[in-house]
Amino acid sequence: MESKPKKRLVVVSNRLPFKLLERSGKITLQPSDGGLVSALKSYFDRHATDVEFSEKLWIGSADFPEKRWEKYETLPMQESQSFGIEPIFIETKLYSRYYNGFSNATLWPTLHYFATYAVFDNTYFEAYEQVNRMFAEKLAAIIRPDDVVWVHDYQLFLLPEMIREKFPEISIGFFLHIPFPSYEVFRLLHRSWKEKIVRGMLGADLIGFHTHEYVQHFLKAVRMIAGYDHQFRSINMGNRIAKADLFPLGIDYDKFHSATQDDHVIQKKNEILKNFSGKKIIFSVDRLDYTKGVTNRLSGYERFLEQHAEWHKKVVLVLVVVPSREIISKYNERKNLIEEQVGRINGKWSTLDWQPVIYRYGHMPFEELCAMYQAVDVGLITPLRDGMNLVAKEYVASRVAQRGVLILSELAGAANELGEAILVNPLDIDELSDSINKALTMEVPEQREHMAHMQKRLIDYTVTDWVKDFLDQLKEVKELQERRKLKLVNDSIRRQILSDFSKTKTRHLFLDYDGTLVPFARHPREARPDEKLLELLKALASEKQTEITIISGRNSDILEEWFDDLPLNLVAEHGASIRMKGEPWVHGNLIDQTWKPLIRPSFDMFVQRCPGSFVEEKNHTLAWHYRNVEAELGFVRSRELLDNLFHLIRNAQLQVIDGNKVIEVRVAGIDKGSAARKVLQQKPADFVLVFGDDKTDEDMFQALEHSATTVKVGPGITHAQYILPTQKEVLGLLTQLNQ
Repeated sequence: MESKPKKRLVVVSNRLPFKLLERSGKITLQPSDGGLVSALKSYFDRHATDVEFSEKLWIGSADFPEKRWEKYETLPMQESQSFGIEPIFIETKLYSRYYNGFSNATLWPTLHYFATYAVFDNTYFEAYEQVNRMFAEKLAAIIRPDDVVWVHDYQLFLLPEMIREKFPEISIGFFLHIPFPSYEVFRLLHRSWKEKIVRGMLGADLIGFHTHEYVQHFLKAVRMIAGYDHQFRSINMGNRIAKADLFPLGIDYDKFHSATQDDHVIQKKNEILKNFSGKKIIFSVDRLDYTKGVTNRLSGYERFLEQHAEWHKKVVLVLVVVPSREIISKYNERKNLIEEQVGRINGKWSTLDWQPVIYRYGHMPFEELCAMYQAVDVGLITPLRDGMNLVAKEYVASRVAQRGVLILSELAGAANELGEAILVNPLDIDELSDSINKALTMEVPEQREHMAHMQKRLIDYTVTDWVKDFLDQLKEVKELQERRKLKLVNDSIRRQILSDFSKTKTRHLFLDYDGTLVPFARHPREARPDEKLLELLKALASEKQTEITIISGRNSDILEEWFDDLPLNLVAEHGASIRMKGEPWVHGNLIDQTWKPLIRPSFDMFVQRCPGSFVEEKNHTLAWHYRNVEAELGFVRSRELLDNLFHLIRNAQLQVIDGNKVIEVRVAGIDKGSAARKVLQQKPADFVLVFGDDKTDEDMFQALEHSATTVKVGPGITHAQYILPTQKEVLGLLTQLNQ
């Protein structure tokens, strides 16, 4: 029997992992030094005999002409590549509108909290969408259903959904390497843009971010824009579950740590120490980008020189700025500002034997960078906003003697892992000044203690751990989806339920009301049962061996008004009141109602603050409904109300229920699970079938999980055995039970 081929890993990013150069008719490969390339290469170099993937492909846009690629393809492979390559050739003007336009003139500033820099141009977005579609078409031509597709970064936000359209079951991961901002910033994007971006990302099974904050920002955007709720970072979209989680990108720790033993690195380090003999060295290296805060950093250093004359001639700042996106005017402006500031500082403080700032504009080779990391006394890394910042981690990894101090912006993703650094607000030049002084005067034992903690953290979660962690979790999400798929009531499960129902001598149906038997209405009073439903319930209940219990959050008066003529058991207010068929209501122990006047003012206040919401008072419950409120406002106000209520009821025997567009406060200890068990004690059955749609029904699913067949209606994580996607399907199944 022929063995099944192993699946492939298909990496998709804006750029390929190398440049293709042609000089004097000879074609050569120049590997990219990007973080993603380094990360994946490090992982697969260590997992050369990978048992998971039979092949690795990399798909990206080419920055070389197609003719050069055709020449390259005809050449015999001189060296083994970590990845097979599939380039996409994009017309220059289109690529510019997609990359320099929407990606970097719109998304980059907005996602980094520089929305005032953003250009909002529909032609840019059209190009962005077109290029994402070109990527999707390329993938459609080469991927297989068993492949694992891993899409990277903000240039390809729309791609996961486009892939999903063509391959509904394929495994797709997406990772964002830059910040995902708060919803208040993200919402500045045009409505159609942000909707397409969020839905594009949700095409993935696993969406990865660097920090917990970015995950939370994304989940809120999903709730506000797409309307999907989440639980434990799992997003339920009805027919599919996706997950958002944090994966802080690590570095190849050994690569930087072991560079200390390289002869070229040692030589360059000694040269640096000789050139700056007798001086403390502060080192700063960044790409040319307004998000990096280089001018703010220089202002902080200037303030330090103003405030600490004792350090004059004893300290030097080595500032390296790496070229980036030079064709974008904002970047050239930034370069001019930096150079003017460097000139001003040096003009003000320099002497014949001392220059406070050594400035370099250009790329720094790896050996020289490592030498600087090892030679300097302080790493000054203070971006105004950064998804992660690997430079900070590289500096820490290079400190073999565990001496040295890292000054790090608290707005960099790396700050979440490198808490022993001196964390600063990069906009506060006085704090920057104080931090520089603190770093230069820190005692060696304290330096070593802090550095040791940070290094341990980097060793424990390297770049290879990052790759493995993401791919492992992606696999787990697909397994979760498969398990959930098994829960969906298909034809086979439906037949089994019908068979069990018909064959057993006694059976008991537990039916939630709103969202299960009837759709939700604008006002609870409007959700009356129609004649068709009443006839169906009457027909089912007329069977001598069948018991039916309607178990609802509604109060007893409403349930009695609607169902008094039917031979049903009724449970009101989630179990506070029970009426068995043919018997009077049994209300719970006389409950102290003095809590209601304490809670009601909060509910009334939120009715005023949230047009369309209203309060429903029941015998044992107060409920604030916000189904008729604009989605965004309703969600925000509901979170505020929850916060208020948790403080109010902290020492009271009360419970807050965050339901489906309703928040309820009730006496603790009352729930549908306990009520269902009480009813079954009086009316036991050989077969018990339970339907419910809300969080309050989960108590019932859990209480009866070993003695009943439980069915969740609609989306959401559930303890129920099975799932019916819509309320209409409940009526369909009940109708079949009656036949």
